[in-house]
Amino acid sequence: MQSTKTGYSVKNADPKADPYTYQVGFGNSFSSEAVPGTLPIGQNSPQKCAYGLYAEQYTGTAFVAPRHKNQRTWAYRVRPSVAHKGFTRLPDNPDMEACFSVSNPKVVVSPTQCAWTPFKMPSESEEVDFAQGWRTIAGSGDPSDKSGLAIHSVVANKPMGRKAFVSNDGDLLIVAEKGRLDITTEFGKMMVRPGEICVIQRGIRFKVDIPDGPIRCYIQEVYEGHYELPELGPLGANGLANARDFEYPVAAFDLDQGGWTTTYKILGQLHSCEQENSPFDVVAFAGNYLPYKYNLEKFCNVGSISFDHIDPSIFCVLTVPSNDPATPLADFLIFSPRWDVASHTYRPPYFHRNAASEFMGLIYGGYGGRSDEFQPGGASYECGFVPHGVAFEEYTEAAEMELKPQRISEGAIAIMFESSRPFTLTDYAWNRSGALHLHDPDMWLPLRANFIDRLDEVNADLAKLGLDPIDKGNAQADYKDQSKTEAKH
Repeated sequence: MQSTKTGYSVKNADPKADPYTYQVGFGNSFSSEAVPGTLPIGQNSPQKCAYGLYAEQYTGTAFVAPRHKNQRTWAYRVRPSVAHKGFTRLPDNPDMEACFSVSNPKVVVSPTQCAWTPFKMPSESEEVDFAQGWRTIAGSGDPSDKSGLAIHSVVANKPMGRKAFVSNDGDLLIVAEKGRLDITTEFGKMMVRPGEICVIQRGIRFKVDIPDGPIRCYIQEVYEGHYELPELGPLGANGLANARDFEYPVAAFDLDQGGWTTTYKILGQLHSCEQENSPFDVVAFAGNYLPYKYNLEKFCNVGSISFDHIDPSIFCVLTVPSNDPATPLADFLIFSPRWDVASHTYRPPYFHRNAASEFMGLIYGGYGGRSDEFQPGGASYECGFVPHGVAFEEYTEAAEMELKPQRISEGAIAIMFESSRPFTLTDYAWNRSGALHLHDPDMWLPLRANFIDRLDEVNADLAKLGLDPIDKGNAQADYKDQSKTEAKH
């Protein structure tokens, strides 16, 4: 596969801000060598590798997984990963959580719609690198069962230097929101800017440097399965996130022998491992278990051009299947600039009670219809089957507006981590983030029962059809009581 250097621009970013070269194509099997002639020919594990390198295999699935699901990569490195000095248990990060069972006293169940102002950045007196800056917000399941997922906010104001990090618990989908993430992985380098995402699979070591100063990002970590492109169904071969727009690094190696530390996240615990050489010493690799990145501005939106909304699955970038073939474990969705041209329909998202848990974040721009100022770096959460929709003002405007083609979400990208699993919220998110506020129910109280106000009109039409009128006495009384409650609020 031929390499390509990125030439596109992400919002408010210099198109030259990504110096790295990539291979393209979601799920492809790639090969790359930083020194020509280092990949073995015709086999994976020769008796002797070129230049004294060591062969090491990564398996992201069971050996006997079906061919179309099987993920593995062969790496040819300066020293194998077993060359280390053993593991040391680190103190727990009190803001990181991995077990989301209701029996865990450190998590909270809430039916109330929650929102958070932007999660706090480290103070100037703190030094926090990517491995230290994890703040878990919500999740479901437990990595010990390989079941469920977690949602984190991660902040940092310090480069990692000679440190690496690896999650043995799940695949990480990292959404850059503030500052560029200069990511070094065992399989090469990626520059991830606000408006871009990357996925780093379970067991792959990486480090994050911060060329623009402090960073903040959202992370969805899935404990089971791997991210896939959603099926397109009747859309055909094209649309949504196109496979050609996913970018994979090329081999790049580091010969530093100055002493390195790797932090392992295992079942929510942190362990450190010391070694002399850099963990990023892979000279060549071949396989399909590799990290990758994607520019969200390349998402090809589709929508209705006649009437009514299409379900929000049309905004799905990546999905993770569950054991139920009809129900994903997790979807990653975006709401980005697009045309809305359908007529005779209510424009904002309709009022709904969704079977899924919905966790939203904002990368840049504005997102209306809230009782709060939804800002980049903040979040919102609705649990399954809790009713939600836009505020009264947005509903009224949408119901009365002239329907004509219009651009929506201009200058903004919002994201959603959606899951079929119910979430619990962490103690950090509920009590210690300093950012939590519950949605104000007053935003919906002005939504009057217009049907009751028009009962005379309804009964007149019923009479024309020879049908009995609706007894409006109790309805009016009940509605007056409701109006008193609204006035009190």
